Amino acid sequence: MNDSSFTKQESCSFVLFMAHTLGLTQPANIELPKISFAAKEIDVAEWKGDLLAVGVTEKDMTKDENSKFQNPILKKLDGLLGSLLAEASFEEDFTGKAGQSLVHRLPGLGSKRVGLFGLGQSASSPAAFHGLGEAVAAAAKTAQASSAAVILASSECPSVMSKGNTAAAIVSGTVLGLYEDNRYKSESKKPQLKSLDILGLGTGPEIEKKIKYAEVVSCAIIFGRELVNSPANVLTPAALAAEASKIASLYSDVLSANILTEEQCRELKMGSYLGVAAASANPPHFIHLCYKPPSGSVKTKLALVGKGLTFDSGGYNIKTGPGSSIETMKVDMGGSAAVFGAAKALGQIKPSGVEVHFIVASCENMISGKGMRPGDIVTASNGKTIEVNNTDAEGRLTLADALVYACNQGVEKIVDLATLTGACVVALGPSIAGVFTPNDDLAKELFQASEASGEKLWRMPLEESYWESMKSGVADMVNTGGRQGGAINAALFLKQFVDEKVKWMHIDMAGPVLNDKKHVATGFGISTLVEWVLKNSSS
Repeated sequence: MNDSSFTKQESCSFVLFMAHTLGLTQPANIELPKISFAAKEIDVAEWKGDLLAVGVTEKDMTKDENSKFQNPILKKLDGLLGSLLAEASFEEDFTGKAGQSLVHRLPGLGSKRVGLFGLGQSASSPAAFHGLGEAVAAAAKTAQASSAAVILASSECPSVMSKGNTAAAIVSGTVLGLYEDNRYKSESKKPQLKSLDILGLGTGPEIEKKIKYAEVVSCAIIFGRELVNSPANVLTPAALAAEASKIASLYSDVLSANILTEEQCRELKMGSYLGVAAASANPPHFIHLCYKPPSGSVKTKLALVGKGLTFDSGGYNIKTGPGSSIETMKVDMGGSAAVFGAAKALGQIKPSGVEVHFIVASCENMISGKGMRPGDIVTASNGKTIEVNNTDAEGRLTLADALVYACNQGVEKIVDLATLTGACVVALGPSIAGVFTPNDDLAKELFQASEASGEKLWRMPLEESYWESMKSGVADMVNTGGRQGGAINAALFLKQFVDEKVKWMHIDMAGPVLNDKKHVATGFGISTLVEWVLKNSSS
């Protein structure tokens, strides 16, 4: 990447608009706060503003026999504050543990408030500094601060990560920590923060480029969150296609859009996808964006395929009873949000040497007299037949035709993302996505990307012997096996629709698509996908 690879900062979000939505609901057009980020090398005591945030490890909080800080930065600050910082940390039992914070309005500095933010025993990962940014954002909201600065007490903190990556993680955490999706609320408060200075991590074009990159990806994550948060009566397949088309229009120098109609999908023999879509009053939209670099040759062709069920009722195998989570099934297009969020970021970054196809077979899984029944046999676009023994295993049916389509684009590598199975959530919990691939090199690439992004992945086995449970007596396969190994069976099903020459990975993100505590989308997958594409580029 070079500085010219970024376009000017665009809006983080788009306004979803449908002329007539069920319930007459329209999302408000809320302009997100614009924050000015800067890397500076100034004495911490000379910084002037509303909130000075100091990131500290447990080691940094060590005191001598006189209860004085030994860390040079804390010692200096405490001296200017008349030992009030040391006293407050003792009285409130602040030890620097991860997640702890201590913010006080203290006289003696150019800043109105001073805060200590715990990083744990050591800070060596993007997640730790991302968390610091989120904590600073929360403190800035509470204090209604318009200006803030962040400094790390220990010079050891960025030893594992580069200083630029550390600054980027702090910026990303701050942007996402400030963001609240209030588009569907009648009233909302705007954060006051206008500027954030990163102190002590250096200055110059390299760190500025990292900060800019963090802003671009964070805005893409916000866009992805807004897609997932939007209810199914607003975000229909047509609305999702419209949002994808807007991305292509916004970055038309590198992105193009092709939206296939139901009739075009029928001509391509996408019987598996169309079987799922048949019951809905909202027609399916097969969405294909293509990124091509603004100049130079293409050395690698990639595809990102996302599950795009804007609502999943379960079909005739309807989701019923406690734990069915039917009320949250607007999130079943989380994979498509990751794909289009990545497209938005890459449209701004403009990496060279790589062509990327973003593919989503979008539809709803509903119930009607014209809908798919349990026991029906559908035929995918590669000619394979599927006995539908469960209409609530619909995502893999749509992905089957999307994967065949992706292979036909001449790509060398495919990553698909889907909120596919509850089994994966049972296995890995709400924070970790399951990764399935027969290719070790591709696994290595994605795990390197996830280390840079801070998103959590765990590789799962593709146990071929389990395929026995997926065989049908009357078709090539059924769409679900037994309860045991459900996530593995789903991945094995998808593998039947990928060309053997293509390197392929499936990411089951059913767990981390939502923040369980806040009941809102996370934007999971976007940062990792962008990192992966850049690692495959010439930039």
